[in-house]
Amino acid sequence: MNRRDLEIPQGKRTKLYRFFEILPGVISYGAIILLFLLSWLDPVAGAVYLFILISATLVKAIGVAFRTVQGYNVIKRALHIDWRKRIEDLENPHEAYERLRDSNNKSYHFDEHVENLKLIAAMGKEYPTPSKIYHVVIMTAYNEGEEVLTPSIEAVKDTTFPNDRIIFVLAYEERGGAAMEATAEALEKKYKGVFKQFLLVKHPDNIPGEIVGKGPNLAYAGNAVKEYVADVNLPVENIIVTSLDSDNHMHPKYLDSVAYEFITHPNRQRLSYQPVSIFTNNIWDAPAPSRVIAVSNSFFNVITTMRPHVIRNFASHSQPLQALEAMDFWSKRTIVEDGHQYWRSLFFFHGDYTVLPIRVPIYQDAVIDDTFWKTVKAQFVQVRRWYYGASDVAYVGTRLFAKKEDRIMPFWQLFPKFWRLLDGHITLAILAPIVAFGGWVPMIMNTSAHTMVAYNLPNIVSVVETVASIGLIVSVLVSFKILPKRPAKYRKGRSILMLIQWILMPITSIIYQSLAAFYAQTRLMLGLYMEKFDVTKKVVKKNQ
Repeated sequence: MNRRDLEIPQGKRTKLYRFFEILPGVISYGAIILLFLLSWLDPVAGAVYLFILISATLVKAIGVAFRTVQGYNVIKRALHIDWRKRIEDLENPHEAYERLRDSNNKSYHFDEHVENLKLIAAMGKEYPTPSKIYHVVIMTAYNEGEEVLTPSIEAVKDTTFPNDRIIFVLAYEERGGAAMEATAEALEKKYKGVFKQFLLVKHPDNIPGEIVGKGPNLAYAGNAVKEYVADVNLPVENIIVTSLDSDNHMHPKYLDSVAYEFITHPNRQRLSYQPVSIFTNNIWDAPAPSRVIAVSNSFFNVITTMRPHVIRNFASHSQPLQALEAMDFWSKRTIVEDGHQYWRSLFFFHGDYTVLPIRVPIYQDAVIDDTFWKTVKAQFVQVRRWYYGASDVAYVGTRLFAKKEDRIMPFWQLFPKFWRLLDGHITLAILAPIVAFGGWVPMIMNTSAHTMVAYNLPNIVSVVETVASIGLIVSVLVSFKILPKRPAKYRKGRSILMLIQWILMPITSIIYQSLAAFYAQTRLMLGLYMEKFDVTKKVVKKNQ
């Protein structure tokens, strides 16, 4: 596929593109208006419509409970694997297979590891040996200080993957100013000789055709990596690139687990590798609303990793350098370059592309700013940026409904993906207010035609919501298992607050889910495009 065909349009859009930009907002607003309209015309019709929506919520809640427990157990199991040992087995797969096939020792391998060894041994020289694999880690930064960046770099240094095959790239913004420049130079001096190479890549400001965001920085750094790899003559087909935000702390086993999956999958160049993003780095320091959002988002990612058919790139992810070079790295025209990378890759490879879940986490920060109210605002800014992913509805829809001869992939292969994308953004917008207030609408809107159904609807909805809360209860219980150890500066009462905080869930759902989604969709409807990546401030609280 031509690289130009991958790009998001700038300036005036076609009528078809504008139609799909407007579509999510129209449906979301329409779903709310329809409840009021049906209830005004006939409270029974309004009640039936509401009951259908609430019942769907109940089904999803049961699924949430099941997937949360399942996902947590799978992640826990993945973290017990000795991925370094697995990698070593792949150096001589035939010998390792003969040694392990009849072994009862399962301390570091699953049955599928033995099967992988058998398959790779049969492949001969058609797979990359572990000693030839290199990792490139690109960490983007804007104006963060050493207190934020150093722990993230240390986490990469402390992985079980050999540092002499890690190329670390600090991709920082020119617009970060002199302070960012000084920080970058200090870090280069500190980590010189730690990795195979510590590259500083400064992304220039005001490049034509670029939005102000993370994507252009990543793409610029990717091209610098391309030049470096060519200069030192490294095998581009054996290099995996991981993008990190400045506050991301990868688990020590992450790079080895990605390398293992890369080696054992024949279609490795058309895969990306998606870790579980867990927002718990500073969870004990964050105020209650941010904690609820952070844990909720963590469990959304845990659940998603158990649903391979819906998983897409989010935040940090890994992808082969050869594939990235072919598609000109990441988009320079969207503030949601992570999720958009899924669609960009899918279309570039004409549908032959998959996101492979990596059940080893990368830990991220919950939102914290200088004051409580600044944190509340910063949290909203972060989630509205995420939900601007609704902009991909037009990007996908125009390709789905293109003329048959212009389609990049078959209609019925792409349609389910498009539908899940559209449905996901609509659900984000309408679910919380409908669950919270929908039960009263039929009775309020038609006072002259009160019926038994209308009178009892709030009670019926309440019962359904109570049953649906099982998903929340399960998530709360599991959340205590993923929390890091409570810092010594906090008393045991802080743990009780971690439980009480969940009474905020209805409020946070409406503000940080529904309103944020409506905000993003309204901007798209009006053509007021979000083309500036609002960086979430990183505030580090010292342990005392």
